[in-house]
Amino acid sequence: MLLFVIGLLSGMIGGMGIGGGTILIPSLIFIAEVSQHVAQGVNLISFIPTSLFAIIIHIKNRHIHFKTAFHLIPAGALGAILGSFMASCLSASLLRKLFGIFLLVMGFYELLRKEKEKKEEKKSK
Repeated sequence: MLLFVIGLLSGMIGGMGIGGGTILIPSLIFIAEVSQHVAQGVNLISFIPTSLFAIIIHIKNRHIHFKTAFHLIPAGALGAILGSFMASCLSASLLRKLFGIFLLVMGFYELLRKEKEKKEEKKSK
């Protein structure tokens, strides 16, 4: 049941476009006690149906700018290939640390971005 709840939360966050892996990967590592490589693999495979349903809804709501997406897709596919090869060459420990650093950087970015938005909002009033 716990894995179902983790999957549900991950899918909801992924459907919003935030990235369900931010919930799924740490949950699988700490709760299900799987390796970093397995957690990332499960995240990627669960991303397929999650993203398909989210894409359908976002297309219906006209939230996708196809011209921009079509420019990003080839580079994203190449990056996925390169990243997969890199991840398979790294130890689980190093991969876990890199993922943790990524989460921290993104968290600080979001905190600083919110402060910047508040400052800009006060200036415009």
